[in-house]
Amino acid sequence: MKIAFFSTKSYDRESFLRQGQSYGYEFSFFEAQLNHQTVALAEGHQAICTFVNDPVDEFTLKKLNHLGIRLIALRCAGYNQVNLQAAEKYGIHIARVPAYSPEAVAEHAFALILTLSRKTHKAYNRVRENNFSIEGLTGVNIHGKTVGVIGTGAIGRAFCRIAKGFGCKILAFDLQENEEMKALGVTYLPLKEVLATSHIISLHCPLTPQTRHLINAETLSYMQNGVALINTSRGALIDTKAVIKALKSKKLGFLGIDVYEQEEHIFFKNLSDEILEDEQISRLMTFPNVLITGHQAFLTNEALAQIALTTLENIKAFEQGSVLVNEIKAS
Repeated sequence: MKIAFFSTKSYDRESFLRQGQSYGYEFSFFEAQLNHQTVALAEGHQAICTFVNDPVDEFTLKKLNHLGIRLIALRCAGYNQVNLQAAEKYGIHIARVPAYSPEAVAEHAFALILTLSRKTHKAYNRVRENNFSIEGLTGVNIHGKTVGVIGTGAIGRAFCRIAKGFGCKILAFDLQENEEMKALGVTYLPLKEVLATSHIISLHCPLTPQTRHLINAETLSYMQNGVALINTSRGALIDTKAVIKALKSKKLGFLGIDVYEQEEHIFFKNLSDEILEDEQISRLMTFPNVLITGHQAFLTNEALAQIALTTLENIKAFEQGSVLVNEIKAS
């Protein structure tokens, strides 16, 4: 079977070539994002593999159908970028990687918290310039703080376990309460109460029509002044304009994000020699209490290996006509 990979980087090629030695598949790696212009690259392949920012809309699916593609293997957990109704219409199966390394994302979320709370990124830059002053680097303890976790799926649960180790009081909101988390000491409350009570709020829920702009002007108003907000989930969970206003008014004390609602035009690209045209992310980067990383929370050796293995197993199951356990359907 020939598989076309879109939006690939060196780490994708390395992990899939390493994990794929025993599968006998032929890989074509394209750096280009899947879109209306590049979909023709799938010709001559039997399946394609895409990433989180590859838009899989009806036009693209129609073209893939004409090219004989019957499987799109997502090497990510999120699938809001896929038109599932159109995929069903054209008889194209969609499979994802529902979990790879929850700890990778949870640990990165805590890395953002620790960096912001202790200003280690500023200290690093100072010391490199032989400036050993610690003026202005006063931080805050994480121990004893109340942490609000929105979503207690696999990543949210991993984050709760880390927070427990730091001696935090943990509050959570989820439509389905988890008994393991309750036994750990996590207290489930309505969303408004979690937002109003927490010193640190970390988002770990999927992007759906119901959760889009979950953090908005109204929900921000519930929060304490000086709260820290962390998002390693999906960029559009946050209304960026509302968050900028909250930073200006000092409602938000810290903001750490690994995702951004317009990231498909920016992230995973080297734009260092270009003028950044996105005014909102440019504004965010002017705040000294904002830390942005470019969707790297998943990027560990362990996670990459699991992503490749699960993706290849999805392809193998489809090829053999077995049950596609990680398939996503419209209904």
